[in-house]
Amino acid sequence: MTRTITPRLRPLVLLLLAVTAVLFAGAAPASAHAALTGSDPAQGVVVDKAPTQVSLTFSEQVAMGDDSLRVLDPKGKPVQRGKPANVSGTTYAVQLKSGLAKGTYTVTYQVVSADSHPVAGAYTFSIGAPSQTVVSGTATVGGGVVGTLYAVGRYASYAGYIVLVGGAAFVLACWRRGAGVRALQRLVVGGWVGLTGATLWLLLLRGSYTTSGKLGDVFDLALLGQVLQTKAGAALVSRLLLLAAAALFVAVLFGAYAKGDEDAEESATGEEAEEKRDLGFGLAIGGVVVAAGLAASWAMAEHASTGLQPGIAIPVDIVHLLAVAAWLGGLTALLVALYRAPADTTVEASAVRRFSRLAFGSVLALVATGVYQSWRQLGSWSAFTETRYGQLLLVKIGLVAVMVAVAGISRRWTGRLTEHPETEAAEETSEGETPEADDAADVPATTAAAAQGEKSAAGTTSTTTDSAERTAQLARQRSAVADARRKRLRDADPNRSGLRRSVLTEAAVAVVLLAVTTALTQTEPGRTEQEAKAAGTSAGSSAASDTSGALTLDMAFDTGGKNGKGLVRIDLDPARVGGNEMHVYVQRPDGRPFDVPEVKVALTQEAKKIGPLPVKTEHITNGHWAATGVQIPVAGDWKVAVTVRTSDIDQATVSKNAQIG
Repeated sequence: MTRTITPRLRPLVLLLLAVTAVLFAGAAPASAHAALTGSDPAQGVVVDKAPTQVSLTFSEQVAMGDDSLRVLDPKGKPVQRGKPANVSGTTYAVQLKSGLAKGTYTVTYQVVSADSHPVAGAYTFSIGAPSQTVVSGTATVGGGVVGTLYAVGRYASYAGYIVLVGGAAFVLACWRRGAGVRALQRLVVGGWVGLTGATLWLLLLRGSYTTSGKLGDVFDLALLGQVLQTKAGAALVSRLLLLAAAALFVAVLFGAYAKGDEDAEESATGEEAEEKRDLGFGLAIGGVVVAAGLAASWAMAEHASTGLQPGIAIPVDIVHLLAVAAWLGGLTALLVALYRAPADTTVEASAVRRFSRLAFGSVLALVATGVYQSWRQLGSWSAFTETRYGQLLLVKIGLVAVMVAVAGISRRWTGRLTEHPETEAAEETSEGETPEADDAADVPATTAAAAQGEKSAAGTTSTTTDSAERTAQLARQRSAVADARRKRLRDADPNRSGLRRSVLTEAAVAVVLLAVTTALTQTEPGRTEQEAKAAGTSAGSSAASDTSGALTLDMAFDTGGKNGKGLVRIDLDPARVGGNEMHVYVQRPDGRPFDVPEVKVALTQEAKKIGPLPVKTEHITNGHWAATGVQIPVAGDWKVAVTVRTSDIDQATVSKNAQIG
């Protein structure tokens, strides 16, 4: 922490900065997840002539396989030929077989967006006239058992990275004596093992996750070969290579560096201290390089690698991940040090203060990167409540607020350790007196043992050996008793106990926070989701030639029989391409409702030879019929024909043309 901020104001400043960072940052830089923005033929359209190809336009470039784009006839048989191809920019097309029959065709697509997330969907168009089709549902990827396992693997990889990088940073920057603490060694090595195992797991699951979604395809070597040729696969392989370098770093950190620390304590000469500093400096530089490289394996393959300004977004994302690892990983290491460090290697208050400064700097880095990320990711304030991503982000903001508030309590406990250093000194004094008292108490026993040993030594050598073993055993027992007493004195310190409880609470919230963050990285960002919705609306409006509101048509009829005259009114809302709602009203000449036996409606566009398309209406009340989901396939001049039957033999058909769409 900086000296210009008072201890009482630091928690509040940290809370405001962290909440601001999460508000603007979220999980990762965005503008990701491909969305379908156009198609030819368009969704729901009825064409009079069979097309030669189907083309799809996405919001960004996508990766396609041989079966990523399929067209199925009304019986569910594929009618595409060849492989999909990129015809221009973000538009992809597949050729169709010749001689296609009339009916409704289904287009399904299953692609991988530039940020490595699978995207799938389907829509229909018709040739000649709509028909029944056996194809149902939409292609789905990224879900099911494989999707769940993949999400677990992502969580484990993030957790492993945070523990590995943050734990090593805590040892090098905050508590160098921790290099010799077994509990911290196991923590950092566990992070390396977790990240390595999760990376291999993701590499195996990747093929099935982006294609079939079947658990049996996890060990399909052909799919694995395809994955290795993708950007995501290359990133995972790069991560494995960097983990090999990380293994060497960990070996030196807990080997030569830890041994050097022990030797320095025994004989702290100037040369040895300088060697220790040089080794620590080299480890710090190498560790930063390896940690940044591991962070880049995410940044260069996911959200930051696509969308606006990827050249800026990638390094920003790397800094973001490094800051998260230093904060949360260092917190985990501090928790382990407070609970698991040996009694003779108690974590000092100075180490806690150094971590407090490291955490504060990490929050500042999160703020700096978050300001830029917000511009790429959210797009608008409405995205917080109108998109799933925004809703998850609100949950994350709440969790971070809780975590930083608890961190403020931890800092107060740290301040008390700083303000009352005599607590530790008292521990050391009492601990120092304990062995002497133990030695004094054991003098008679030792003297008696020595006298007995002299009598026995005259006879045999084995007795001398037994005496040495008993002496060593007594020394170990005295050491264990002294360690236990030191641990009791340490744990009895209320300031240290309070610090341990607050740090444990922080770590518990961090576990949940990491789960929400993992979910965010797999969720379509708010900006992209809103852009996709706008593109869909724009496409529908374009196909409908920017239509206006409801359409009303009044037509008089005369069936020729008794009470055969009247007026039929058609209300079509919103009168545009796609789904519409139709209301039919039949009235007598005096304006009263006319409940005739039957009413039929049909739509025809003679210019494009579409129709007649019958509209199935449902009787609502006296003189009122209605139909929902009335499909208008294309914009143009439509003839609306109404047949009214007033008796068993008397009926008439009237019509009127109107511009729809």
